[in-house]
Amino acid sequence: MGRPKEHDEATANALLDAAERTIRAGGIQALSVRGVADDVGTTTRAVYSLFGSKDGLLAALGARAHDLLASSLEAFRETDDPSADLVDAALEIFRPLVLERPMLFRIAFSRTDIKIDGFDEARSNSLQQLKAKIARIHPDVDAVTVQFDALCEGLADIELRGGFGAQDGERVWRDALATLIRGWSAA
Repeated sequence: MGRPKEHDEATANALLDAAERTIRAGGIQALSVRGVADDVGTTTRAVYSLFGSKDGLLAALGARAHDLLASSLEAFRETDDPSADLVDAALEIFRPLVLERPMLFRIAFSRTDIKIDGFDEARSNSLQQLKAKIARIHPDVDAVTVQFDALCEGLADIELRGGFGAQDGERVWRDALATLIRGWSAA
């Protein structure tokens, strides 16, 4: 008979919530295994048991962002206008993640050093959900997905830096994405 599992999914989620709060308040440099464990009222052993390391905890946060995107994209309603659906999905799913949880966005999309189990699968799942939306518009799904993703990530970075100035961020996103999609049709 194996040992009973000491730390469950609820503990893992609580630790991820604590890590996200810590990073939101003080940046990635403020994250420590001890601080997250203390915040949840558990031991560092729980963090190491569930995530393996501080890097594993960061990878799990990145995976969380991709899981949120994948599940939201999968549940997103589709209409008879796949182009409008794609723009709306970016504005109603991706942009709010960027603005409401910018550190999750940065970890999930800006970190190239994440090589922990679960992260690549979560990233692949969110990408597959995006590709399913794009397949409704264009046959060259892989190339077009790269273009769409690059534009979304670029818009996100610019908006997080305050680069839109007094412009309406939603309008900038909508115009840029709609223009890209119209360009696919013209090509």
